[in-house]
Amino acid sequence: MRIVAIDYGLKRTGIAVTDELQLIASGLTTIPSQTTLSFLKDYFEKEKVEKVLIGDPKQMNGQPSESAPLIEGFVTAFKNTFPDMEIVRTDERFTSKMAFQTMISSGLKKKQRQNKALIDEISATIMLQDYLSQKNNLF
Repeated sequence: MRIVAIDYGLKRTGIAVTDELQLIASGLTTIPSQTTLSFLKDYFEKEKVEKVLIGDPKQMNGQPSESAPLIEGFVTAFKNTFPDMEIVRTDERFTSKMAFQTMISSGLKKKQRQNKALIDEISATIMLQDYLSQKNNLF
């Protein structure tokens, strides 16, 4: 079964997924946030998913960030839509910065690095890979 990670935002949502053995995280897509639940409904019908990671936005001091109410609203809607799906909240601090740095390191041109949809997808992938690393004691 797969694990899906969701980097939910006001406009866009980045989605990443594992392979069936839960060893590798890969970016799946970035979609308009208002379509997230319908996208996931279709995806869950096609793929076996064990759990979903949803980013938990925090400030440096550990307090909820200003986007926390938006994410909490999404989590509530997700639970209502998929009551049997396990949810794991995961710290998403620095994932956007790490995603941007990954884009630089991989040699993407400046124009490509301005693609915010790609940043969201990479952020979800980073969250998921961090989770897998901790789960598999790779740290």
